[in-house]
Amino acid sequence: MFRLTVQDVFVIKNRGLVATGRVEQGQIAVGDEVRINGTRAVAIDAIESFRKKVDEAVEGDNVGLLFSRFGRGDLSPGDVLTTGAVEPASGGVEMRL
Repeated sequence: MFRLTVQDVFVIKNRGLVATGRVEQGQIAVGDEVRINGTRAVAIDAIESFRKKVDEAVEGDNVGLLFSRFGRGDLSPGDVLTTGAVEPASGGVEMRL
């Protein structure tokens, strides 16, 4: 499973929104879908690392992820990008009164 906490966000005119951060877990490639805070899914259009376009990023890489379908306000610093199935927080609750 991939995980990245967004550190900064900026817009590149006529390209889209870029989210920067360090890959905390797993790996990601151009075209892969990520979930924002476990909900909305969107595909990655490009990845940059140290001002060079790359096809994938792995744990420990500092990257910028480009999302052409996003605009200002769709992502914020602190948002968490992940891949994989969304696990429920709980399978149920048992109570006694």
